[in-house]
Amino acid sequence: MFRTIQSLFSRSKGHSNKKKLRIAIGRIAQETNALSPLFTELSDFHTMHFLEGQDLLAACRKGKDEVQGFMKNAELSGFVQRAESMSHIEIIPILSAWAIPSGPLSRACLETLTTKLLEGLASAGPLDAIFLSMHGAMGAEGVFDPEAEILQRVRAQHPTLPIAVTLDLHANMTKERMATGALFFGYHTNPHRDHAARGAHAASILIRTARGEIKPVTRWRTLPMMMGGSPTLDVLAPMRGIYARCKKLERGEALGASVFMCHPWLDAQMVGWSTVVITDDNATRADKLAEELADRCWAVKDTLPGDFFKTADAAIQTARSARVRRKLGAIVLADASDVTTAGAPGDSTELMHALAAQGGGMKSLIAVRDPEVARALFGRAVGSEVEIEVGGKLDPKRQRGFLAKGRVMRTRDDVGHGKRVRIDVPLKDGGVLHIVVTEGPAFNMKPSFYSEMGLAPHRADIIVVKNFFPFRLFYVPYARKTIYVRTGGTTDVDAAYIIPFDGPIHPREKVADWRPTDARRRA
Repeated sequence: MFRTIQSLFSRSKGHSNKKKLRIAIGRIAQETNALSPLFTELSDFHTMHFLEGQDLLAACRKGKDEVQGFMKNAELSGFVQRAESMSHIEIIPILSAWAIPSGPLSRACLETLTTKLLEGLASAGPLDAIFLSMHGAMGAEGVFDPEAEILQRVRAQHPTLPIAVTLDLHANMTKERMATGALFFGYHTNPHRDHAARGAHAASILIRTARGEIKPVTRWRTLPMMMGGSPTLDVLAPMRGIYARCKKLERGEALGASVFMCHPWLDAQMVGWSTVVITDDNATRADKLAEELADRCWAVKDTLPGDFFKTADAAIQTARSARVRRKLGAIVLADASDVTTAGAPGDSTELMHALAAQGGGMKSLIAVRDPEVARALFGRAVGSEVEIEVGGKLDPKRQRGFLAKGRVMRTRDDVGHGKRVRIDVPLKDGGVLHIVVTEGPAFNMKPSFYSEMGLAPHRADIIVVKNFFPFRLFYVPYARKTIYVRTGGTTDVDAAYIIPFDGPIHPREKVADWRPTDARRRA
């Protein structure tokens, strides 16, 4: 089916360069953690980012914020600005819905978003191509691969149009979504910082395809591999060479070259790293290059993050001993077990307990999600004393509460986080535990999360974030040392081991060769 769909639009005579192409754009994106007890609803998309029609197009113009409060230029901005620079292009904006990572979408939420997208496409008039921005690791209630379902329904509505899709580096590829014939482009950076660039690249390839200038052919490989290549940063070995290879291929032999490192906390049997290569009418080359990238990924599978993490106690002692670094900036502790940007609830207090016991003499900034407490304390006067249990309510089977005895020092209500309340808890030897309680996810990968609450990150000894990689970009002015901490939660590297995958998968089991699993999955 995949080859048939590709040939339908790749063998067309295309369009004259003088004809104005009408290209629809849209987004439905969220990263799902299947182990989270929370469902994602339509209101979560509206809370973070939901734009339709001309409001969406306006947000993608130069100088505007595509996702207000989160990102200035993302994939849709990159696509729009590149497309319009190529002339004779009319952009038809449909909708852009983006929610903070959390638990699976409810079936009603997925259906509402998909229906809105399809209705928008149907009412857009004649189209020449479609561009969609997705995450690639979205889960939904009772749906094996919601992004494949969306693409299948778009393809059924527009059976011959070229479709391009940008995906997060941690997308999980399946044969169902590959069979839609869409052209997939993944990020080339981790921490991710090339959103707009990948949207622009997708625009170039999609427009050339719609004009009949190229005939894209896609091949892919899938590996039984949950993790490897640690710490998976594009600026460090062992992944640096693999990302560099993808970029080099796109400068010469391929139209697209992507490595997808998957999202292990997804309730989908076929989980694993994937490689996707797109060439101009050369299936043999696409196969060869997809195979080569798969071999490169498999070669780094045993570089695992096991020694990458410290216990809470060890992390705090390491931070305490780094006196010079603390004077020059702060020690950043990444709570790798409660990463809200990977879908964790954000209500873990394990580091909070450890800091209360061992953080005397130091100034520490930390966040926790507790909607009940954030709403209850929001109206309290600044300086009022409180004694209240925070955290541990959203995922009580895994987490426990923390009794905060201190003063309310600041409140704030804004997009994404909802109500925020800062509680200062005094510690021995003049130390202070500054707790920011949030109504929404504790999305603190930027220092502004704390500075907006009247705290100065450069004066802190310890700053706690609930994020894996992007925070490294934003905390460069402050972080003098970064420590990943394992506290027990839904984003532990081995938490996904309880999910029943479709066979042996590295590193949960010993797997000698990736090819047998790949052949079966792609059959």
